[in-house]
Amino acid sequence: MAEMQSQMEEMRDQIRTLEEARKPSVRNATFVVPATTDSVSSEAAGGDAGATTAKAGTTATTNAAAQTASTPAQSERSLDIYGFAMLDAGQDFKSIDPNWYDSLRPTKLPSPPGQFGQNGNTYLSIRQTRFGVKGVEPTPWGDLKAQFEFDMYGTGKDAGVTTMRPRHFFGQLGPILAGQTNTTFMDIDVFPNNSLEYWGPNGMVFIRQPMFRVMPIQGDTHLWLALEAPGQSADLGLLSDRIQIQNIKARFPYPDLTGQYRQATSWGYLQLAGAVRNVKLDDTLADQFNLNQSIMGWGLSVSSLMKISKDALHLQYTFGNGIENYMNDAPVDVAPIPNPGNPARPIKGKPLPMWAMVAYLDHAWSDKLATSIGYSQVQIQNTSLQAPTSYHLGQYSTASLTWYPFDRVMYGGEFQWGRRTNLASVSANDYRLQFSFKYTFNGRIIGAK
Repeated sequence: MAEMQSQMEEMRDQIRTLEEARKPSVRNATFVVPATTDSVSSEAAGGDAGATTAKAGTTATTNAAAQTASTPAQSERSLDIYGFAMLDAGQDFKSIDPNWYDSLRPTKLPSPPGQFGQNGNTYLSIRQTRFGVKGVEPTPWGDLKAQFEFDMYGTGKDAGVTTMRPRHFFGQLGPILAGQTNTTFMDIDVFPNNSLEYWGPNGMVFIRQPMFRVMPIQGDTHLWLALEAPGQSADLGLLSDRIQIQNIKARFPYPDLTGQYRQATSWGYLQLAGAVRNVKLDDTLADQFNLNQSIMGWGLSVSSLMKISKDALHLQYTFGNGIENYMNDAPVDVAPIPNPGNPARPIKGKPLPMWAMVAYLDHAWSDKLATSIGYSQVQIQNTSLQAPTSYHLGQYSTASLTWYPFDRVMYGGEFQWGRRTNLASVSANDYRLQFSFKYTFNGRIIGAK
C-alpha cells in the first residue's frame, strides 16, 4: 500500500494543516488564571482566540460555553481584531526532527537513536504569534458571526517553516456553524491554561478541520453534532515493497460523524464525545488477490474540568480504533494484519486500537503568578506486520511558571519532557527548558467600544 500510504499521509497532512491542529498554544482554556491575563473574547463558536480572564481563585466561563452562548441580536455590526506577538527561546538537551525544533512531539523523536544527529540545540521562534479577525452582523435570523484566524506555525508541506497557517475560518448563524474550527470530538478546555510548549499534551483530542455543525442545545450545558472532513493514514510496515499493497487506493465515501454533550455542574463540567468514520480500500491490481475492504473507525472521549479552590484540574480519557489522526500527537490509523485461511485475501487492514489520557493541574500562586503541571500519554496496539521501529507509546509532561506583570503581558519558563517507545521497546527521551514572552493586542474597528 506505498501509494496508498503516500495518498493517505498527504490527506492527513492537509487535514492537520487545516489543523495540524495544532494544536495551539491555547492559553485560553478557562478557569483559574491571574487577573492580569491577556483577554481576547472568544464569542464565536469554536474560537480559541485567547485566555478567559478571571481573578486568581475564581472561575471563568469555559471556552466551549462562551463560544456558543446565546446572545441577543446586536443593534449594530461590529468588527474586532486580536492576537499576540510571542517569542519562544529554549534549549533542547536531546534531539528531535529539525522540522519540529520548537515543539515537543513524541512522534517526532528519533527512531532509531541518533537519527537526527548529536544532542543539544538552541532555538528562538516566533511561530506561536497569532492574528485574528471576528465580526458580528445583525440579520433577521439573529447575529451572523464569522471568525478568521492565523498563526505562523507551518505544518504539512510547510513543516519547519515560519509561515501563515489557517486555524479558524468559519461562520455561525444561530445553531448552525460551517467552516473550519476545532473538531466536535474535541474538548478545548482540557488544554492547560499556563502551558508554554506549542503543541500541547499528546494524549489530547486536538485537530481542526472543515465541518458542518448543528448545536441544538447551547450554553454551559450543550449538545453539538457535526459532519466533518474525513481522513486516515496507513503504515504499510513490513509489506511496503509488495506491489499488491502498492496498488490499493484509499477512498472516503462519507464524512466523519462527531458529537459532544457537556453537562455543566457547580464544580465544573463533565463531557462525553464520540466519532465514527469509514474508509474504503480499493484493490486496483488485476491479479489473483482481492484486497478490497471497508474499514470502520470509532472513538469515545470523556473529559472534565474540576474547580478546586484556586486550582483547576483538567482530565481526559480517550479510546477507540482507527482514530489516531484526531489525537494531538499520534501515528497512523491503519496497519496490515495477516488473514489466514483466506488465500484470495492473505492480508487486510486493521484500524489500530489506541487509548490516551491527559491529567493537568493549573494553580494560581497569586494574582500575577500561575503554574500548569501535568502528564499525558498515547498508547497504540500494534500489529505483527508493523516494523520494529513503529511507534507504540508516547509520553509527555511539562511544568511551567508564568508571570503576568500587568494586562496583556506574559513572561514564563517551563521544563518539558517527552519519550517515544517503539514496538521493539527501544526508547528515545527529550527534555528542554523554554522561556516565552507574549504581548497581546485587541481592538474594535467597527462598532461601539
